[in-house]
Amino acid sequence: MQYMPQPHAVSAFAATGAAAKLVALTDKLCTPEQLTLRLGALPRPLVFTNGVFDVLHRGHVMYLEQARALGASLVVALNTDASAKRLGKGPDRPLNNEVDRACVIAALASSSLVTWFDEDTPLELIGLVRPDLLVKGGDYDMTKLSETTLVQSWGGHARALPFVQGYSTTALVNKIKNLS
Repeated sequence: MQYMPQPHAVSAFAATGAAAKLVALTDKLCTPEQLTLRLGALPRPLVFTNGVFDVLHRGHVMYLEQARALGASLVVALNTDASAKRLGKGPDRPLNNEVDRACVIAALASSSLVTWFDEDTPLELIGLVRPDLLVKGGDYDMTKLSETTLVQSWGGHARALPFVQGYSTTALVNKIKNLS
């Protein structure tokens, strides 16, 4: 996945004075192959989280803000479309493709870098990033994750953040389906 803005989009942004914001957004997008070069520029402690982040809602934004507040930088790794489909959230998920999801997460002030992974878990990516802190949502038992063991192997920590009650992409999708 490589996002490249279309020339007409760049000129439209430049005309409104927003060209610098477009560059800042795309600068946050980082292929897994580019990570080793880009990580050195990020201040530590470095926090890592991952997820699908299909339809961004208040729960996601609050979670990402809390994760970012735990360190000086936040790397967000997104499941690719194929990886997300294997999670079993439904045949029509993700609703937004990986490029669109990456751009939305990159637009948030809380994210420092946005990358992606095609595997079922980001274990290999975590080994590459070597975060100081791994953060997951409150539905995970951190003691049972191989990702936790890996992060702890270099002295890092793992933490689950509580859910913001009443917010879920699945519930939002179901609500929209019931309206139609």
